[in-house]
Parts: sequence; C-alpha cells; structure tokens
Amino acid sequence: MNQWITLLNKELLEMWRNFKWIWVPITFILLGVQKPISSYYLPQILDSLGNLPEGAKIEIPKPSAQEVFVSGLSEYSSLGVLIIVLTTMALIAGERKSGVAAMILVKPVSYRSFVTAKWVGALLLMWISFFIGSLATWYYTGILFDWVAAGEAFQAFFFYGLWFTVILTIALFFSAAHLVPGVAGFVSLLVVIILSLVSSSLSNWLEWSPAMLTSYANEVVLTGKLSDYTLPASMFATASILILLTLSIFIFRKKELAS
Repeated sequence: MNQWITLLNKELLEMWRNFKWIWVPITFILLGVQKPISSYYLPQILDSLGNLPEGAKIEIPKPSAQEVFVSGLSEYSSLGVLIIVLTTMALIAGERKSGVAAMILVKPVSYRSFVTAKWVGALLLMWISFFIGSLATWYYTGILFDWVAAGEAFQAFFFYGLWFTVILTIALFFSAAHLVPGVAGFVSLLVVIILSLVSSSLSNWLEWSPAMLTSYANEVVLTGKLSDYTLPASMFATASILILLTLSIFIFRKKELAS
C-alpha cells in the first residue's frame, strides 16, 4: 500500500509540475459558465449586431433554468471529452516511450500498482475539475435564471462523471496498448465517437449503453425522474471500467515483459 501511495503522490506531483491542476479546472470552469452567460445575453448580442429592418423585433423565448443547466453540461460532452483524452493518452504510452516506465519497473514495483496509481491520479483530476466546472454551471444558471434543485443537479453530475470515467479508462487502455500517445488518443476518440453515435441512433435497443448516461442525466434535471434504464447503464459502465482497467494491466505487463 505504501508503494502504491508513493506512486500516486508522484503522479499528482507530476500533474502539478505540468500545470494540469491549473489549466484543466480553469478550462472546465470556462466551459461550464459559457452556456448560462451566452443564453442570458443572447437578446442583447442580437440587438448589437444590427442590420435589421426598421421596426423589426426578434422575440426569443426565455429558456428554463433546467434547459440552460442541461445545455451547460452538454458542453462537456464535446470539448470536455477531448480534454479528458488529451490528459490521459500519454499516461502510460508517454512514460514507456521516454523510458521512465522501465526505470520505475526495475524496482520492486508491481504492474498493477503502476497502472492503477496513474488511473486514480487522472480520475482525481477529472472528477475535481468536472465538479468545479459543473458547480460553476449550476451557480451561474441560478444567478442568471433560476435555481435548479441541488439533488437533481448532483445526480446529473454523477452520471456525467461516470460516463467520463468510462472515457478516461478507454484512453488509459489504449495508452497501455500503444507506444505512441497520439495513436492512443486518436483511437480513443474514435471509439468514444462511434459508441456515442451508435448508442444515440439505436437508443431503443441500447438503453443499457454507458453512452446513454448523459441522456439519463439530462432527463433527471428536465423531468425530475430517473429513467428505468439508468441503473442497468450505470452497472454496465462500472463493469466496463473494471474490465478495461484489468485489461490495461494485463496488456501493459505483456508488452513490458516482451520488450
């Protein structure tokens, strides 16, 4: 356990030296406040553009606080996913390519401790950054529109976070499987995009897909009710995380022993 904690501390310190603990939370905050602010000031923005016929007036219905909050969280499904992959794709592939992994594993360090410490470190960065960002979304939505129930907002945050954990673990898996971080990142994004597109297109047959968790999270905020498929999707997401993490350790050990 002491060995694992040492590896985790090394990972957290490395993230601090790379300024990840600064720029990742700030980026998530900017993503989080973008939608509430732009939605609130949209009429003024359109008025300032001008070029409208004299007497013309644009009537824009004011969105509900729930709709604004959901739109704010949806911003993380695009740029947020990209940030998660970019901060994860080199965790193992980068250290293997630079030779740092070989230097650490020469010591009596288990492959499981090495991989899981990196996974937990990346997970802490992602969850803390996403929590701060979603809290900013909730706060600015409340200030500019109305307050979304804290319980529903937290449930949405949790289910989004569970899906992002799946994405992070996918990126870690391909980082363990490939020598080049760029390849790991590209393949990870491709898999996530395909999974999201297939799940949304075949939502009637793939209600249990982890990619559907964001839809169920939005539904909680908009209707106040959990979908019946939320639990199966959450359980499948958890199982996928454990399987991918186990495979990451196995593949990493196999590649290191073969090299």
